[in-house]
Amino acid sequence: MELIYNSSLLWYVIGYGIFMIILGFFYSKKVSTSEDFILAGKSLGPVVLMGTLLATWVGSGTVTGGPNSLAYSYGLWPAIWYVVPSFIGIGILYLISAKIRNYGKYTVSEILEMKYGSYARVLSAVIIILAYVGIVSYQFKGIGFVLHAATGISVETGTIIGAVIIIFLAAIGGLMSVAPTDAFSAFLILIGLIVAIPIVLFEAGGIDQVLANVPSTHLDVMGSLTPLEFMAFYIPVLFLLLGDQNMYQRISASNSEKSMKQGTIGWIIGMLIATPAVAILAFIGRSLYPDIDPGMALIATTLVIPTAIGGLLIAAVTAFIVTTGNSYLLSAATNVTYDIYGKYFNPKATDKQKLVFTKILIPILGILAFVLTMFFPTVLSIQMYSYTVYGAGITPALLGIFLWSRVTKPAGLSSMAAGVIITLVWEFIGKPYGIHSSLISIPVAIVVLVVVTLFTSKKQ
Repeated sequence: MELIYNSSLLWYVIGYGIFMIILGFFYSKKVSTSEDFILAGKSLGPVVLMGTLLATWVGSGTVTGGPNSLAYSYGLWPAIWYVVPSFIGIGILYLISAKIRNYGKYTVSEILEMKYGSYARVLSAVIIILAYVGIVSYQFKGIGFVLHAATGISVETGTIIGAVIIIFLAAIGGLMSVAPTDAFSAFLILIGLIVAIPIVLFEAGGIDQVLANVPSTHLDVMGSLTPLEFMAFYIPVLFLLLGDQNMYQRISASNSEKSMKQGTIGWIIGMLIATPAVAILAFIGRSLYPDIDPGMALIATTLVIPTAIGGLLIAAVTAFIVTTGNSYLLSAATNVTYDIYGKYFNPKATDKQKLVFTKILIPILGILAFVLTMFFPTVLSIQMYSYTVYGAGITPALLGIFLWSRVTKPAGLSSMAAGVIITLVWEFIGKPYGIHSSLISIPVAIVVLVVVTLFTSKKQ
């Protein structure tokens, strides 16, 4: 089937965009301190917390990359099982959430500094910026896909528009305005996905027609993936989530331990609905449009269903992409402000100066993220790079703080350095033997953490 653009969908995107801007402005008025901007004044209740956790995690990496691209390119089951690493990661975060909240830090780097020293704070800030700028970049591209489907404009032009929208919304109100829009977006996407599945399936000719139009391997347990490829897509997801600064900030922003626990449980339920739903829609999209960019799979299904339903779904997709972009852009700017600028360049900076500096940084990092979109061929490729840089460079050392009291300063620093260096080198030399960098760098980072701890702990 050929893509036939539906310009009426644009009005749903515009309408929702206006709503988000108005909501963002409303909540931005409540921002007076850095804690308001970064941790929403530690005021998030369970419903808003659940929504912002879900919306931040299920962004363009889900609706254009992740389960979407896996279902389109490799098969249904690898995409549905993509919820498993998220489920495991959320479960572990739930178990250590009280400790995370008690730390109450603005950045993960601050937590790492408490255990491993000031060098760890700087190194982790650099790693987080490298990863988060990459994550923001494919949110821009996700908006490009949306606008391409709605108007027919090029993905490149749509990406520029997406960059402007995300940068603007991130700068006006921080987490205080992002979290409520996240919550609304989360419920909108869940409703949109659930309503869309039976209608899209009907328009595609039913399940038998869909199965007849896709390669037979797309119904295998691992689809057309080899076991190594299968693991290469799953491991980075788990290790990003386990150390994701955005999640730590949101958990710290809860108004009580009870709200934090309830919000995390709601996040799990939301993931169990959203990930399989995205996979199913993208799989149907593979049947309808066998020759499009995999990142367009779910978005393209909005073109074959009634405009009202398609508009609801595309507005929901847009919402998730924008809110995820806002969150990661804000988080990266926070690292530069508190871990580099406030620590080394202006230690006497007032709270207001830091707040202003963070807002100035957001568009600068946004431009860098846009430039990065030019160097990766697909959403999935940049997603896996970003996840691996973070998962190898940050997560083993960070989890060591919460799960292993014996871990030492040299071990943490060595693990972080080994994880990020091996990832970057492996990516630079072109992934020898077709092995994804995550299968090398993350195990090495863990081994280094354990071995160096065993060798150095006896001396302390």
